[in-house]
Amino acid sequence: MISKRKLTAIAFNCSLKRSDAEEESSTDRIIAHLFSAFERHGIEGSVERVADYNILPGVTSDEGDGDEWPMLREKIIAADIVILGTPIWLGQPSSIAKRILERMDAFLSETDEDGHMPASGKVAVVAVVGNEDGAHHCHAAIFQALNDVGFTIPANAGVYWVGEAMGDVDYVDLKQTPDNVAAAINTAASNAAHLASALKSAAYPAVE
Repeated sequence: MISKRKLTAIAFNCSLKRSDAEEESSTDRIIAHLFSAFERHGIEGSVERVADYNILPGVTSDEGDGDEWPMLREKIIAADIVILGTPIWLGQPSSIAKRILERMDAFLSETDEDGHMPASGKVAVVAVVGNEDGAHHCHAAIFQALNDVGFTIPANAGVYWVGEAMGDVDYVDLKQTPDNVAAAINTAASNAAHLASALKSAAYPAVE
């Protein structure tokens, strides 16, 4: 039976802009659209603008004095669904998104007594925005990394919008969300909600 217990989500906005930037972030906009879709499934959560934090380079869960990654890591541990949102720069996920993935490398050596990594039983969704092609490449790189550190990937869990090549229109500039993007967002939210409920009801068995 699918769990009816309340589920929570945490989103990491990996825009290069800090939250005090005058310009609104396209990544924030698509994350907001995802949360609107999740609300229809009774799922609430919060967004963290990662550029606001001092995330030190490294591959451990705590890199020492001044490192603010541990507080973001705790939000991952507490959530059922983790959303990673990133813009595309030079065809790549943002450097901030890559920093998040590097820090989660520590999960590989942090298994519990059942052999589970900290992300075991947690569902991942990835949102990508940009003015050029590259969304599928970003999804491939990020989902591979998230799978490696223990997250479970639902069907159709990647959502994206890219403008025309060499254009200057951002997602945040759109007056209306394109129908196919809205459909993809709704599908991702529905599938992630279903999978998270299933995993909450029946956790992965111990590794033998």
